[in-house]
Amino acid sequence: MIRSRMTGKTLILGASLLALGACAVPVTETADAETTVSTDVMTQLSAMAAPYQNLQSVRWRREDGCYYYRHVGPVETTMLPLQTVDGRPICTQRVAET
Repeated sequence: MIRSRMTGKTLILGASLLALGACAVPVTETADAETTVSTDVMTQLSAMAAPYQNLQSVRWRREDGCYYYRHVGPVETTMLPLQTVDGRPICTQRVAET
């Protein structure tokens, strides 16, 4: 009787772990042709950007016209706005939509 309880508990535990594992979504980043940064723009950004930012991972976001870089922190990796030395975000001029 004790053996059947252990087998049942083990089975429930295993099924629970499989169900929770199915909820995990792998993080993938797709580089859109319009969001990648050209060499000329990278040269300008490296002159403007604060030195503590990762310029190898810079992307431009169409939504707000600003540049972002990948920040790898102790807990998570996230895209943060690229900033100048004095803390201002680096963005392109937005063209007014008609």
